[in-house]
Amino acid sequence: MVENINLTMLVDFYEFTMANGYFEKGFRDRIAYFDMFFRKIPDDGGFAVMMGVEQLVDYLKNLHFDEEDIKYLRSKNLFSEEFLDYLKNFEFACDVWAVPEGTPIFPQEPIVMVRGPVIQAQFIETMILLTINHQSLIATKANRIVRAADGRAVMEFGSRRAQGYDGAMLGARAAYIAGCSGTACTISDRDYGIPALGTMAHSWVQLFDSEYDAFRAYAEVYPDNCILLVDTYNVLKSGIPNAIRVFDEVLKPMGCRPKGVRIDSGDIAYLTKKMRKMLDDAGYPDCKITASNSLDEYIIRDTLMQGAKIDSFGVGERLITSLSSPVFGGVYKLAAIESDGEIVPRIKISENTTKITNPGFKQLFRLYSNESGEAVADVIALYDEEIDESQPYEIFDPDHTWKRKKLSNFHAKKLLVQLFEKGKCVYESPDVHELKKYCAEQIDKLWDEVKRFENPHKYYVDLSPRLWKMKEELLEQYSG
Repeated sequence: MVENINLTMLVDFYEFTMANGYFEKGFRDRIAYFDMFFRKIPDDGGFAVMMGVEQLVDYLKNLHFDEEDIKYLRSKNLFSEEFLDYLKNFEFACDVWAVPEGTPIFPQEPIVMVRGPVIQAQFIETMILLTINHQSLIATKANRIVRAADGRAVMEFGSRRAQGYDGAMLGARAAYIAGCSGTACTISDRDYGIPALGTMAHSWVQLFDSEYDAFRAYAEVYPDNCILLVDTYNVLKSGIPNAIRVFDEVLKPMGCRPKGVRIDSGDIAYLTKKMRKMLDDAGYPDCKITASNSLDEYIIRDTLMQGAKIDSFGVGERLITSLSSPVFGGVYKLAAIESDGEIVPRIKISENTTKITNPGFKQLFRLYSNESGEAVADVIALYDEEIDESQPYEIFDPDHTWKRKKLSNFHAKKLLVQLFEKGKCVYESPDVHELKKYCAEQIDKLWDEVKRFENPHKYYVDLSPRLWKMKEELLEQYSG
C-alpha cells in the first residue's frame, strides 16, 4: 500500500530544477498558493466524482528523502550542496485542503488547494495530479456504468486490463466507492475491505471431459455458492441445459439452490431472454443471470432497453481504463503568493479562455435548495467570504454575466476540508463503505438533468462578485 512505499521521488524532474532555483534565489520560505482543478468532464458527462484523497494523505505523510535519493540528485551535477542539505532535513510544512472523496465535482473548481513554502507546494504537484486524476477518472466512469445498470449490481472485473498493479488496486477502490458492488481484485478486499467476487473461468470447463462434468464438479465443491459460466461451447444448446441438469441432480438433493449463471459472449440481450425462460420453466426463477464481456454504460443501457434479462453485470477493461475517455485532465496552478504578509493573487492568461485561471486564495461553496434538497449551484469565493443564507443570493455566469439568478430558501455548504495544517495531518479518512454511502447520497442530490449521458444540463459553477472583480482587474492589468 502507498503508506509503506516512499514515493517522494515520483515527481517530474522540473520540480527539482525549480526547487533548486527557488532555493538559490532566496525564495525558500516564500509562501505560495496552488490549486488543482480540471477543465473537462470525461465522456462529456454532467459531473465527475472526486477520488484519491486517502492515498494523497498517505503520500504526504511519508514525504522524505533517503540517502540514495540525495546520492542520485548529486550525480546530476545540477544542485548545490546547500540545497541537498535542505532536502536531507526536509520537513513537510504545508496546509492542504481537498474536496472529500465521493463528492460530485465540476470544471474549474479548486478540488485540492495547497498553501506553504513554494519549494514544497510546487514539489508535490506530480503526485497530487497522478493520485486524484487517476482515481477520479475511474470513479466517474464506474458511476456512469452503475447508473446505466439501473439498480442492478455492477462488479468491477478489470484487474488484468488495468494500467499496472496499482491501477488495478486503486481502480477497484475508486469503482467500489462510486457504486460498484464488488471487485475481482482480491488484494483490494484484503487491504480496503471491498468485497471480492468470482467463480470460474472457461479454462475450468475446458479442463474436464465434458461441460456437464465441469459443472457437476463445481457444484459439489461450492453447493451454497454455485454460479456456472455457460458460454464455453453453446449457451442454449449445452450451457443452460447442463446447468439445469446439475441443479436438478446435485443441488436439489442437497437442499441447495443455484446462485446464478454467467454469460461472457454472444448477443447478450437475445441470449439472456432465452436463458431466463429456460431457467424459469425448469423451476429456477431465483437463479440470477450475470453478464460480462467488454461492457460499458452504453451497451448496458441498450441491452436493458432491448429487454435483456440480466440481474447483474461484470465490467472490466472499459471501466478500469475508462476506455472511451481515458484522461482526467486535472492541472495544478499557482493562484497566489504572500508578500509582506499580504496575499497577492496570480493569474495564468491564455488565448484559450478555458485555460485562464481563477486567482487568489479561495474556497468552494455548494448551494442547496431547502425545498427539494437538490444542489443548485457551486460558488468559488475568496477564502474570507461567507454566504448569508438569510438573504437572497445572486449567482451569475462568470463568462456571460447577463445570465443571472437570485436564489432564496437555500443553504450553503463549504466543500473543501483541511487535510494538513503546517505539515501535520488533521484528517482521518472514512472507510470505503462510509464513502460509498456518502457518494450515493451526494449524487442523489444532483438534478436528473445533470445526470443524463447525452447533452446533460450544465451545472452552474459561478464566481463570487469579489473573486470575479479580482479576476477582471488582473486580466485588464496583464492584457494591457
